[in-house]
Amino acid sequence: MGIAISAEKRVERFARVISKFLAYFGGAVLTALALMTVASTIGRAFVGLQIGLGPIPGDFELVEAGTAVAVFCFMSWCQLNQGHITVDIFTGRLGAHINSLLLLIGNILIFIVAFVVAWRLWMGFGEQVTWFSQPVRDFLGFGYKPFTNNTTYILGMPFWYSYSLAFSGAFSFSLISAFTVWRALNDLIGREP
Repeated sequence: MGIAISAEKRVERFARVISKFLAYFGGAVLTALALMTVASTIGRAFVGLQIGLGPIPGDFELVEAGTAVAVFCFMSWCQLNQGHITVDIFTGRLGAHINSLLLLIGNILIFIVAFVVAWRLWMGFGEQVTWFSQPVRDFLGFGYKPFTNNTTYILGMPFWYSYSLAFSGAFSFSLISAFTVWRALNDLIGREP
């Protein structure tokens, strides 16, 4: 009774592989950031000893960029497993059909937000890169070429590094959100009122 049920199962298997990979990648990024923060904090204790040890330069810049990347990497897995916060104090008594409808509405709203975030990250990425010609930039929707490469203050790391990685996670989040709309619609159609 649903819409392309067998295709939904195949897409879900593929979505699980992609979102699990991104979640592991995000976990690795967060672990590396935690270890770097510990090493930098310990290094601060050696600043006055003149032995060549000290804090890691630009550690806060790396934590800032890496945390954003990690968060977007986790969003797909969370959405696929319906792990977002729900308030079911009132909805528990409404019945399966109404709860399926509310789940569909929630998934549609999350898809809209995920799409807008991915779109804005794509546009932000386009404002940071300088190497495409104007016709290519127009085709990709980037707008006019920036005059300079924006970089972080201490490390001189271009902003587009974190934009590209965060966009990858946000794009995956929007695709997974579209899939969960499809899955919730099938749940709603498959249930009898």
